[in-house]
Amino acid sequence: MPHRTFLWFILPSLVAMLLFIAAPIASVIMQSLHQQHEQVLITVENQGPFGTTTSTQVDQEATQALRDAEPLGRFVGLDVYKDRAHLATSEVGLAWEQSDGIGAFVDRLMNLPFYRALIFTLVYVAVVTPLTILLGLGVALGVNGLPKLFKGPTIFVSLLPMMVTPLVGALVLYWMLEQNGILGSALQGITGDPTLSLRASTPLTWLTLFAYGIWSSAPFAFVVYYAGLQSVPQDPLEAAMVDGATRWQRIRYVVIPHLAPLTIFIALIQLMDNFRVLEPIISFNAGANAPSLAYSIFSDLRGDVAQFNSAAATSVLTILGVAILLTPVLFRTWRDFNAKGGH
Repeated sequence: MPHRTFLWFILPSLVAMLLFIAAPIASVIMQSLHQQHEQVLITVENQGPFGTTTSTQVDQEATQALRDAEPLGRFVGLDVYKDRAHLATSEVGLAWEQSDGIGAFVDRLMNLPFYRALIFTLVYVAVVTPLTILLGLGVALGVNGLPKLFKGPTIFVSLLPMMVTPLVGALVLYWMLEQNGILGSALQGITGDPTLSLRASTPLTWLTLFAYGIWSSAPFAFVVYYAGLQSVPQDPLEAAMVDGATRWQRIRYVVIPHLAPLTIFIALIQLMDNFRVLEPIISFNAGANAPSLAYSIFSDLRGDVAQFNSAAATSVLTILGVAILLTPVLFRTWRDFNAKGGH
């Protein structure tokens, strides 16, 4: 295809990417480099029966004029990134000096809002992503081996988590885990602790969020793997059966290598989605025990005074975190592509 023709062919996609991806990201980066203007205070003298008193009031007109003149706020560079609500560079250095081990250092980091959210987000990604892939593969292999009569109903049941709105699904599970809910009462009976509560237990909150994340994401992996299983070549499978290979050996040496590109695709999607976990945290009201980076952005924007610069800085750090997580997967994909001669 001539270069000119190819350019016109991809031009609509490039324009859309610039308008809906590059421009918003640039806007967020610019906002993160500014700080909201502080209110202009004035001293007012009040005459009273006992003399003159002074009070401090907000000059609404001057404050509004300042904000109108500089809508983004005052330029502060990277100060927002270095404050205590984000990277907390000075606090981290002090914590490292005062800690006598990695465990103590991590405990101190958990007291800093950004690192607490980052730690939960990374743990969530590390737990939910591989288990989602394994569960999706297992369900796909199981459904693929069923008789045709049972495949349809089984596929429908397997896709139910995708049909339920994430917020509603998380709320239903949360209600079930409440102290008077079905699962909550069962857990109290098993543990013998009548005061056991999802809200009061940080480990239970984390485990519940992990379980919900796996349950809600596994159908996507199942659909992709099930579609991939329909294209597995039969000749290698039949040759393996003739050679006496067991079902597990056929899956390990024939099926799984064939599904490797799909695994990379699922991993990319899940890494991005899980790093932005938000809905279950809101549904479970788990912001105190399990804050994520996305929840931190949500909290900055829903307060009485929206902290746009703080939300923007956390958004930029989240984008960088996703990019770092995706780099190894993308590098491996590029290496495999070059190994095949670029075809």
